[in-house]
Amino acid sequence: MCSYSLVSDILITTRASMNIVAEFFFVTLKVLWAFVLAGVKWLVRPKEKSVAGQVCLITGAGSGLGRLFAKEFARQRAVLVLWDINSQGNEETAEMVRQIYREMDSTLPTEDGVAEVPPFQPQVYTYVCDVGKRESVYLTAEKVRREVGDVDVLINNAGVVSGHHLLECPDELIERTMMVNCHAHFWTTKAFLPKMLEMNHGHIVTVASSLGLFSTAGVEDYCASKFGAVGFHESLSHELKATEKDGIKMTLVCPYLVDTDMFRGCRIRKEIEPFLPPLKSEYCVKQAMRAILTDQAMICTPRLMYMVNFMKSILPFEAVVCMYRFLGADKCMYPFIAQRKQAMNNNEAKN
Repeated sequence: MCSYSLVSDILITTRASMNIVAEFFFVTLKVLWAFVLAGVKWLVRPKEKSVAGQVCLITGAGSGLGRLFAKEFARQRAVLVLWDINSQGNEETAEMVRQIYREMDSTLPTEDGVAEVPPFQPQVYTYVCDVGKRESVYLTAEKVRREVGDVDVLINNAGVVSGHHLLECPDELIERTMMVNCHAHFWTTKAFLPKMLEMNHGHIVTVASSLGLFSTAGVEDYCASKFGAVGFHESLSHELKATEKDGIKMTLVCPYLVDTDMFRGCRIRKEIEPFLPPLKSEYCVKQAMRAILTDQAMICTPRLMYMVNFMKSILPFEAVVCMYRFLGADKCMYPFIAQRKQAMNNNEAKN
């Protein structure tokens, strides 16, 4: 009896070992196949999906990248919902969107001299919302559901930067940076994800930064907030995969420094800068749009950022420091911070 039990245990253990070996082999094949598919997508541009008629909500739409995202989605005939704390800037973006709608309607084909009526007339809606405040997000989200409908595409774009060294930065500004750049993603996602889950349809875009993948000196609060946004995005992506909600897509956008007012004055080593200049905001958004419309999981612009992130992960810290110093990336934010400080001093002198 004892011998029979021992043999049975050995057979069960052997079968379990064979199963895990077989499963490991199968997983290895799937990983290799994922590499093949990724390579094909780099060589052959995937077909872009249509978002015409879908409700696209963009935070921080009153200026910068948010305004450019709004214009690009308008060209895709999406229904735009624009959020910003700046009402005037938001309305200016909305007017640009309406102009794009009018231009597209004027170029529609005609039949017997009569313009063809498009099957859907997109609209744009504006809301003043402070995404750093949870209550503001939830109240505004309820207004959107009531007045516009359910959101199909959520672009978490709003962002701020304090522009101070850590020990000179007021606590309130640190909290503000974390709330707008990171915490807001929680509130907007909690507001609109439930309906996406119910319909198994939607797309959430996190506009982060290369400084959410690797850091530099002088912008501790900004880097922390962007690292948090990246971590939130990746964890949510895994959660959606775990629940097998394949109809909800996620795209993480991590651009290098963009030539906007946000980091004006930031400079790397002058000999290196011609090879790695700040990105034009239009180029950055067009690259991001291509990733969104092809359901790409992550887009780093330029592609060199993939390599930088990989090297940062495998090299010793001192080796990374040496590279930073060679590139002038270790103190690239210092001119920007100095400009911010000078501007604040000038404003105080005027007052």
